[in-house]
Order: sequence, then C-alpha cells, then structure tokens
Amino acid sequence: MNGIRVHSVGPLSILALLLLIALVILIIPLLFLGLVGAAFTRLGFSWIAALAVVLLMLMGSLVNLPLYRIKRDMVRVDTLEMPLFGAGNSFARQPVWETVVSLNLGGAVIPLAASAYLLYRAYVVEGSGILQPVAAGVIIVAIVAWLATRYIPGYGLRAPLFMPGLVAILCGLLLTGGTGLFAAVTAFVAGTAGTLLGAGIAQLPRIRDQEIPEVNIGGSGMFGAIFLACILSAVIA
Repeated sequence: MNGIRVHSVGPLSILALLLLIALVILIIPLLFLGLVGAAFTRLGFSWIAALAVVLLMLMGSLVNLPLYRIKRDMVRVDTLEMPLFGAGNSFARQPVWETVVSLNLGGAVIPLAASAYLLYRAYVVEGSGILQPVAAGVIIVAIVAWLATRYIPGYGLRAPLFMPGLVAILCGLLLTGGTGLFAAVTAFVAGTAGTLLGAGIAQLPRIRDQEIPEVNIGGSGMFGAIFLACILSAVIA
C-alpha cells in the first residue's frame, strides 16, 4: 500500500540477533584475556600461568583484606555553601571518624607474588646482578608515585594511571642497558612494588589528618595503575 512493503521478522531472525549479541559479549572479554595473557607470556609465564595470574588479579580486585583502623578523637567539620533559588544554604559534610586500611588481593598480593616469581627466575639465570637495577627501579617508581598520588576527600587515594608503568619501562631500559627479559622483569617488579610502596604504604603516615574513609592498598585508585604496569612491562621483553 502506497509503495510501502512490510516484512515480518520471524522468531529465527530474533534468535540469530540474540546469539550474535551474546557472541560479541563473550568474544570481547576473551580477546582481552588473550592479549593480556600474551603479554604475560613474554615475561616468562606459560599460557596457563599467564591466564591464571590475569584472572586472579581481576577477580581478586574485588577482595579486600582489612589490616587495621585509624580512629580519630576529633574531626574537622566543613560547611559547604550551596546556592538554592538565589539564597545561600549551608550543608555540613559528613565527618570521617575512622579510616580503614586494607590490602587488595588482586592489586597487591597477586602482583607481588608474580613479581617474586619473576625475580627468582631472573636471579637463577642472571645472579645477583639483577637485584641492583630492580631495587633502583622500585625506589624511582615509588618516589614518582608518592609525588603524583592525590588525596580525594571522602574517597581515598588516587594514583596516576599511566605514569608508574611508563616510569617502570624507562627504568627497565636504562638500568639494564636495553630491552630483553631482564629489562622487562625489572620494569614489572618496579611497576608493581614501586607503585604499592609510593602510592600506598608511604602515604599511611599522612592519612590520619585526611578525611579518607578507606585506604585500599592496591585497590580502587591503584589497581588500574598496577595492572597497566604489569602489561606495559612486556613491551620491552
């Protein structure tokens, strides 16, 4: 009618569309795991070990291990001025009476275990010569992360996303004299341990005066930086 043709869509077409959407949703994570797993294999992991480390880091990022609490006897209550209908209204921000310090399983424990494994394998091949560049790299990355980490009131600590990984790569290249497995191991250990040290542990003495409800070492605010540092270290392997 009026040159308009109407085609009915059968149940088979709808089913095919749903299967296509499900396939895309399934393939994208698999491609991501494959690419990240390939990066970890360049560091010396087997495929199974690489996928295990990646999955443990991702799933472990949801697990926090409480260490201790910092309780305050006095807090500072800030009053915020918020204009409403042309008139100023004062609202008191909720004070933070205690800070929970916790350790993230996927962003701290698993990366440190992987770093210890890689460092041990490099030590077996290279000897004690690998320890000096690794130690120097950890210190350099820790200093950079300590200077770049920011306090966000009401949230916690926020480490820069790309900076620790890029600094770790430079440390691996410069401290070992070029690319290769030892440079990548240096970058991996420096990127993980250095970020945890500078963006997390070194910040603990200063958090008592900050209105932060939780300091999650290796968790939110740090996990992305550590995960990228692990992946980027494979670039120079």
